[in-house]
Amino acid sequence: MEVVNPATGEREETIEEHTEADVEAALEQATDAFAEWRERPIREREELLAAAGDVLRENKREYAETMTREMGKPISQAIGEVEKCAWVCDHYAEHGSAYLEADAHPSPPGTDVKTVYDPLGPVLAVMPWNFPFWQVFRFAAPHLTAGNVGLLKHASNVPGCAQAIEDVFRKAGYPEDVFQSLLIPSDLVADLIEDDRVEAATVTGSGPAGRAVASTAGEQLKKSVLELGGSDPFVVLDDADVADAAETGAWARNQNGGQSCIAGKRFLVHTDVYDEFLEEFVAEVESLTVGDPMDEATDIGPQARADLMADLHEQVDASVEAGAAVLTGGEPLDREGAFYPPTVLADVPADCPAATEELFGPVAAVFEVDDEDEAVAKANDTRFGLGASVWTTDRERGRRLARDIDAGCVYINQLVKSDPRVPFGGVNDSGYGRELAREGMLEFVNRKTVWVE
Repeated sequence: MEVVNPATGEREETIEEHTEADVEAALEQATDAFAEWRERPIREREELLAAAGDVLRENKREYAETMTREMGKPISQAIGEVEKCAWVCDHYAEHGSAYLEADAHPSPPGTDVKTVYDPLGPVLAVMPWNFPFWQVFRFAAPHLTAGNVGLLKHASNVPGCAQAIEDVFRKAGYPEDVFQSLLIPSDLVADLIEDDRVEAATVTGSGPAGRAVASTAGEQLKKSVLELGGSDPFVVLDDADVADAAETGAWARNQNGGQSCIAGKRFLVHTDVYDEFLEEFVAEVESLTVGDPMDEATDIGPQARADLMADLHEQVDASVEAGAAVLTGGEPLDREGAFYPPTVLADVPADCPAATEELFGPVAAVFEVDDEDEAVAKANDTRFGLGASVWTTDRERGRRLARDIDAGCVYINQLVKSDPRVPFGGVNDSGYGRELAREGMLEFVNRKTVWVE
């Protein structure tokens, strides 16, 4: 696996892939580790997770620099990502026991009926490059604490992150082989899911990757959870705080270089505030600093790979050819590395890529809508259904629109985010199942009813 720094285009390191023999050994080791790990008292598993949070905090600069070097995330955001991973460890270290507490049910006199939550076994996690630590820890923190063991197949452009995450658990004192990283190509994923020793699978990534995992898991009758792409609407109503919406919207679209499933991508703005919002939004976007991702002052680093930037620019070009207007940005920067500027498109035709596809980079598509009914209709005019953001000073109005928008989560006067305290996931082509909170922790357990007469 070649580690290419997207800020320079230079190869930094070559890491050897695991062989078939390595994978076979890992599966055997995971099975053996599960037999002991599932018997470890929950409180001990929580203590180890708390220790993992400490390891993350103690080494956050080192881990952040690995992220920045491999996929271009600005260093300040990379440090924030490591800190968020420590938070999810803290959360499940504190609440894991309560989340796994058996549920009692009504039963005849003299009987005791409960649902208990037993771990399944080795779980395969297929994870993406865009949040290379967070995506893994929001899987690992709950599911290792539930008593499962983890097998990570990370994206091929972040192998150093995969190795570093494995090292976190080792330094925290986890038993060997409770969490293992497999440095393998994507074409071996199906074989892993088909293996009898793998009990379930989860994937965060593209639609094709999710469909492939879901298809194989379904054939094997194995549980799967999918968190896939999104084309999240960012709805600005006529009574919104326009300045706040524009400032937050610029960050919602452009943080992490715009490479986020839950980024605000389609901005649906009421005609009464459209001109005001657009002026302020473009100004906010243009104020963001594009530069060296190792510089603390940088807001936008390079795209993760040169080919991904080329794909993004093709989508922008096709949208402009269809009639969209470029208000700022719109061309790759003339410098070393895969740098694409924050871009705003207006007058976007209904059938162009900016309206119908996920643009996985710092490109915002702005649409004018006449009223809230049109805003909701346009918000739902997508095959995705991950998140949505609605801006209004009337909270009841926001709650009402939230019920009408087809998405896994709707935030009123806030950007969409994943938070350990609340369930996260989507509908339609954005996937199924939930991560985080209690609901996420119970995705990979056997919900076993125990009736005692």
